Amino acid sequence: EQTNRRLHLIAESDLNDARLVLPPAIGGYGLDGQWSDDFHHALHALLTGERGGYYQDYGEVAHLAKALREGYVYTGQRSPYRERRHGNSPRLVQAHQLVVCVQNHDQVGNRRLGERLSQLVSFEKLKLAAGALLVAPYVPLLFMGEEYGETAPFQYFVSHSDSDLIEAVRRGRREEFAAFQWQGDVPDPQDEATFLRSKLRHELRHQGHHRVLQEWYRELLRLRKELPSLRHLSKEHLDVTSQEEPGAVFVRRWTDEHEALAVLHFGDRPATVAPPVPLGRWDKALDSAEERWLGPGSSLPALLDAEERVTLEVQPWSFALYTRRTTSLP
Repeated sequence: EQTNRRLHLIAESDLNDARLVLPPAIGGYGLDGQWSDDFHHALHALLTGERGGYYQDYGEVAHLAKALREGYVYTGQRSPYRERRHGNSPRLVQAHQLVVCVQNHDQVGNRRLGERLSQLVSFEKLKLAAGALLVAPYVPLLFMGEEYGETAPFQYFVSHSDSDLIEAVRRGRREEFAAFQWQGDVPDPQDEATFLRSKLRHELRHQGHHRVLQEWYRELLRLRKELPSLRHLSKEHLDVTSQEEPGAVFVRRWTDEHEALAVLHFGDRPATVAPPVPLGRWDKALDSAEERWLGPGSSLPALLDAEERVTLEVQPWSFALYTRRTTSLP
């Protein structure tokens, strides 16, 4: 009030505690938003297969589906990693109050070697991750360089002058990774080389698959901005379902005049999936398997005429988006 500025306060919290953003009148702290770490963890576990540390709580497509549908995965049930109940209900949390990401400074910087997702998974998985992020009805956070697949690590670095503090940081970093069973030495946070290794290489955005990935992000962001069903952030006009076998998530979002259906496949082989497609004619808006996106080649039709149960042949680790205009949704 004194500076006449509107400040947006977002909690970097993994507590899954709705009170952080609920209004003080009903016992909340009244912050503008909070991170949904569950979204990151559920997606990362599916893409990488990692199950160390807190990733042991995830690994099913149903986990990602719940994160997309509700905002949290753990809403009061037992967390095997924490060995106790974790979280509470996000029923009163609005979609615009949750921030989701594929990567951020914590999830990358707090790895032993600071590997970005681009160093851990294939190009197809990077496109799928971007699709999952930008079809979610929440506020997306992009980590610097993510949009073109930066491959330089983002390692934890400091520049302290107190020798005791430096040693404490070094010791803390080593102890922090014990739960993840990562092997090898931890880069010295005080070493200037650790910082230099972490610098972005912006020239990559103009080269090969890095350029294509950046165009993929641009197209996803354009559709998110222009399509009414994706532009409106709401958990009310949202339906998310999943098929554990072959590993698919279906995200349907709508407004009175427009509808979008995303098909996400988290499997190593081509598969047949049966998304819950409402009756009508659907146009394919985006398909990560197409050759223009350096994919293996699409097996999806450009037009879906859904008069009965629909099945689709999807490529491994793929994302597709269908849309339609309508004025009479159920």
